[in-house]
Amino acid sequence: MRLKLSQVPINFTALATLLLTGALALAVVACGGADTSGTPAPTAPPSSGSTAPAQPSAPAAGAAMLSGLSGHIEIDGSSTVFPITEAMAEEFGKATDGNVKIVVGVSGTGGGFKKFCNGEIQISDASRPIKQKEVELCAENGVEYIEIPVAVDGLSVMVNPANDFVECMTVEELNTVWAPEAEGVVTKWSQVREGWPEEDLRLYAPGVDSGTFDYFTETINGEPQASRGDFLPSEDDNVLVTGIAGDKGALGYFGYAYYAENADRLKLVAIDGGAGCVAPTEQTINDGSYAPLSRPMFIYVTAEALNQPHTKAFVEFYLGVESRQLISDVGYVPFQDVIYGLALDKFHNGITGAVFGGDNRVTGTIEEVLRAS
Repeated sequence: MRLKLSQVPINFTALATLLLTGALALAVVACGGADTSGTPAPTAPPSSGSTAPAQPSAPAAGAAMLSGLSGHIEIDGSSTVFPITEAMAEEFGKATDGNVKIVVGVSGTGGGFKKFCNGEIQISDASRPIKQKEVELCAENGVEYIEIPVAVDGLSVMVNPANDFVECMTVEELNTVWAPEAEGVVTKWSQVREGWPEEDLRLYAPGVDSGTFDYFTETINGEPQASRGDFLPSEDDNVLVTGIAGDKGALGYFGYAYYAENADRLKLVAIDGGAGCVAPTEQTINDGSYAPLSRPMFIYVTAEALNQPHTKAFVEFYLGVESRQLISDVGYVPFQDVIYGLALDKFHNGITGAVFGGDNRVTGTIEEVLRAS
């Protein structure tokens, strides 16, 4: 039986507290082109049953409307969500004849929320839901926001292509490598599985401001903020790609889109979450069999966007039917139509606050949570 993304339950993560420096990248989209000064930056098995797609309370902006818009939009946050937002910004720039200029930054999910809750940007890309301390920061600064799920990612584990012995790892083996107590202790591949060679093991991972780091540490290590610290970190996933591609002893993880873009330079590792080895693909992420490393991704939009025609139109464009292909093109999996219909209704009705994140989050599938909100 094929299962639907609209029914994927959520697994929430906690923000890690290690201190390190992330990379920052900006993509300025004008006249439909992206000028990037740097390249970028929770779910259990789905349940059965579904409902008919919700109808948005207002139509998405048409081409004629878009060509008459002008303005400026500042976006920052997750390196994982960046490829989607960059693609949306570029196409929206074309549709507005370059009159709406969009700046897309990459400072990690945590870094994006800091800017967002300080009123510095209009949209925050997030590869995890907002945390309670971020909810409180937004409230302190009077920033109201609308929380919108936009796509699904399969967090991917990679090794160097020259690695000829790792094909699949269990969740337990990943924990052996990444648990806090492994720091300075588990340094050889032979310590991970009997029969693997006594070769040096070197680790690459997103920085602590990354929602990917948050998700991985809680899912694999079973406790928020729990990770060994002796790995090469970066908020820019392209730095991790380069590191793993050039290091025979490497093991690392990041969003599926960055693997798909660099499949000739990396070797994907299948994950055994208890039901056998499964590699992330569009199909396995879609049908829920790639577990437990599949997760939803979000944008957080200031409530003021409803009063800004160009920002409102951009969010409608982001959630529109024609934009689903852009999500697939950059390596991620779109939700089913029902999710985007509910998200548009939520946006048009100005429903603010956190239901996927924070201390008052609602439990259930993505569809159930959106309907409840």
